[in-house]
Amino acid sequence: MRSYNNLYPKIGTFNGLYFAWRKARRNKRYTPTAAAFEQQLDTELLALHRELTAETYQPGEYVHFVIHEPKRRLISAAPFRDRVVHHALINVLEPIYERKFIFDSYANRKCKGTHAALDRCTQLMRRFKYVLQCDVQQFFPAVDHAILKTILAKTIACQPTLRLCDKIIDSGVGVLTHEYDMRYFPDDDLLAATRPRGLPIGNLTSQFWANVYLNPLDQFIKHTLRCTGYMRYVDDFLLFADDKAILHQWRRQIIAHLQSLRLTIHETRAQPRPVEQGIPFLGFTIYPDHRRLKRSKGIAYRRHLKTLRRRYQAGEISREQGRASVMAWLGHVQHGDTWGLRRSLFREVRA
Repeated sequence: MRSYNNLYPKIGTFNGLYFAWRKARRNKRYTPTAAAFEQQLDTELLALHRELTAETYQPGEYVHFVIHEPKRRLISAAPFRDRVVHHALINVLEPIYERKFIFDSYANRKCKGTHAALDRCTQLMRRFKYVLQCDVQQFFPAVDHAILKTILAKTIACQPTLRLCDKIIDSGVGVLTHEYDMRYFPDDDLLAATRPRGLPIGNLTSQFWANVYLNPLDQFIKHTLRCTGYMRYVDDFLLFADDKAILHQWRRQIIAHLQSLRLTIHETRAQPRPVEQGIPFLGFTIYPDHRRLKRSKGIAYRRHLKTLRRRYQAGEISREQGRASVMAWLGHVQHGDTWGLRRSLFREVRA
């Protein structure tokens, strides 16, 4: 296995940090923290450059808030200067790991994403009779820090880069403690409960390390189980086959393999079934010949649309802001058979 050295000097260069800042400010340029950073841009970037060069950089405190779409999640936002460092680090590591990731991993990757995953799911449904859908229980809270660091060290030989990764990983200790239900694995002792775990939801690094952490699972399914119909989006993954029995066998092997990552799946709902029954995936229910937006998504957007209209009438948002929000939603749902839903929603708003 090839390991990579001499990466750290690329992370903290002034040019590298400048381009990292440009990425970090996308869609956040007018937030108070991003604007304050931009007002002192040269000073802030030079300070980060000095801290990274001397290895004195330390992550700041997270700001936490809860969202409820599509389900309750605790989001942890890092300070803006830390987000610049995250981008600088991922700019260097991403090309290395892109060569290691399988083709059919779709989350948080260039030229992939939600819509590519939906299209791939449809393709596989048309090729195979049965599907096994699995999702990891409490994935981000369950990520084990020691295991993640070991996985990173198998590819990265540059010690300063590993120390920077360790600082960012360690900054998440305890953030998701109350979101995790303790699970014990074979050979665990009572100290297993004290193992540092959890990746803050909201960090760019957490999104990237989710793929790094689950890449061994991807490789196991593709190369050991030899499943040709496999795809994954974050912690939701699908295995397709023409034989139910082989899916049952793969299910048992996946459950056993995930113990090495200290992860579990929702076993009760991970059962092979015919693809004709439909697959709930990424906000849609997908069938071999069509897709429907999940009912809960339509209900949630109906509420959101009424809120947008109320805020526009109150002068809280501009016409352009409201239009941009609507167009973003339309761009997403047009990937399903939603013409009737769209017509119904906008008739209600105009009424």
